[in-house]
Amino acid sequence: MTTVKQHPAPESSWSPTLGAIVGPDGVTFRVWAPRPQRVELILHLPEGDRVVPTERDGEYCVARVVDAGPGTRYRYRLDGEGPFPDPCSRSQPERVHGPSETVDPAAFVWTDAAWTPPAFEDLVIYESHVGTLTPGGTFDTAIEQLSRLRDLGINAIELCPVASFPGRWNWGYDGVFLYAPAAPYGGPEGLRCFVDAAHAAGLAVIMDVVYNHFGPDGNYTGLYSDCYLTSKHTNPWGDSVNYDDVGSTEVRRFVLENLLHFVHEYHIDGFRLDATFAIIDTSPRHLLAEVADTLDQHRRGDRRAYLIAETPENDARYFLPTARGGYGFDAVWADDFHHGVRTILQPENQGYLADYAGTTEELGRSIAQGFLVEKGIAATDQSWSHYVFCIQNHDQIGNRAFGQRLNVTAAHADFLAASLLLLCLPQTPMLFQGQEFLGSTPFLYFTDHNEELGRLVTEGRRREFAAFRQFSDPAVRERIPDPQDPRTFERSKLDLDEASYGVGLLIQDFHRAALRLRASDPVLSAARRSRPPLHAASRDAALLITIEAAGERRILVVNFGEQVTFDEPGADGLRPLLHTGETHYGGSGVAPQLTGGTIIVPGHSAALLG
Repeated sequence: MTTVKQHPAPESSWSPTLGAIVGPDGVTFRVWAPRPQRVELILHLPEGDRVVPTERDGEYCVARVVDAGPGTRYRYRLDGEGPFPDPCSRSQPERVHGPSETVDPAAFVWTDAAWTPPAFEDLVIYESHVGTLTPGGTFDTAIEQLSRLRDLGINAIELCPVASFPGRWNWGYDGVFLYAPAAPYGGPEGLRCFVDAAHAAGLAVIMDVVYNHFGPDGNYTGLYSDCYLTSKHTNPWGDSVNYDDVGSTEVRRFVLENLLHFVHEYHIDGFRLDATFAIIDTSPRHLLAEVADTLDQHRRGDRRAYLIAETPENDARYFLPTARGGYGFDAVWADDFHHGVRTILQPENQGYLADYAGTTEELGRSIAQGFLVEKGIAATDQSWSHYVFCIQNHDQIGNRAFGQRLNVTAAHADFLAASLLLLCLPQTPMLFQGQEFLGSTPFLYFTDHNEELGRLVTEGRRREFAAFRQFSDPAVRERIPDPQDPRTFERSKLDLDEASYGVGLLIQDFHRAALRLRASDPVLSAARRSRPPLHAASRDAALLITIEAAGERRILVVNFGEQVTFDEPGADGLRPLLHTGETHYGGSGVAPQLTGGTIIVPGHSAALLG
């Protein structure tokens, strides 16, 4: 896609220091390489390779090449071995084992000078995986979906990791070149075009980034330094990334500059940090707090980049300002809500769901508290928007053996009821791609590793489910799709035709109405900007949530079972603002009955009353 180049954004006060930096007088190559004694820059030129010696600058090696420019491909030779790509490569056009490529960020002229990201409290997030969002699987083809999403009321798109990964397709959590947008998606130019188009369409762009481990294939950092990882701590992926051991200062610089690189060179609006519980740091200033402060000090505009953490820690420390000993994040993924909904709609008590009762009483507590059980610092005055709620995401679908979506395995009316609950609560809602039109395609776990690693991944995937009752039979486990089979990736792509006809259109109409109401209703708006008490009452399979703000109240009722009656004084002064039984969304036409002091909630339905 070609971008119209006009209205360049104002220059940033931040300047990069790592990797290959293109300037007016050539390229400065700078790499942290304390391990090798001799580092040589190898330029891969049309006329042949050229060897350029580097000079030592402490633990860094530097070479300035006046006749190099954008598009120059290069690698480093370390003590005569290699050559190897640059750990801070801006582009890997031949994928992770090929040469690095220089990129000039100033060559792209942005059209988003007037862009202002929405307030975090107003975000409606749409999680997507670039490779499966569209049949084309690129940034350019993803652009084609932006206007449809904005028309629904989505105002932020969250991308699963786009850092360069091994092979042709991957979830992205095996990234190894964190500065280089993946070539199969369109590389650096493609990501810039996508962000510029998203801003033009009115959507913020949030990037999922992984700082807790490196992928298992194509990670060359250990050849340059022994200090990227530390055996001082371990996590589910092995040795931890080093944030508090010898050499950690430069590892921290690597991460902080990576974030600033995407804020200033790609105009990214925010970040979701993967598995922050596995970012282990016992130093006086935790890396996460330094991340928040660094982004605050180096803003691209008036608003600091959003920060969202993925963690099961249930600790309000994430929300507290860094000056008060917190991490200064805007929100966390609060999975208790998802787990509560899922165990109600399809009772499961295995794995990480084993501790959930699957009752509306338990779900009500998750809503009223944000976390079902607070395990760290308790939340007090932090607004409800600090909790990101969802009923589907890449993990919760993809980590099922067959990748089935909740809207496929649950009853239609119950899924619609759960959707209204999600969209009208004051917590920040997040949808997973295709959810808005009841997408039927699975989201499976897929990889494209080398043969030996791929075999281990396939075996491990099937072994992972051996403890589950339904997979105790080895013959059944053999039916679990092979992550290495290209069909596993292809079957995970959305069928966008489903969004263009029949029930797909009706459900999009429903989401549009719910999100319009969420944006315009004064009570819902005020509630997500503060922390008014949320009163939860459960009865059988039904739940009633009272929201009071801006001097008014709204009542949200959801019923996953048969008809239920709630006693509610003043109910006859209420009316349904939106309910799932409305016929123009494909409902039965049966609405809640508000008589005297009672609310009669039809079976398998939900409504917002006001």
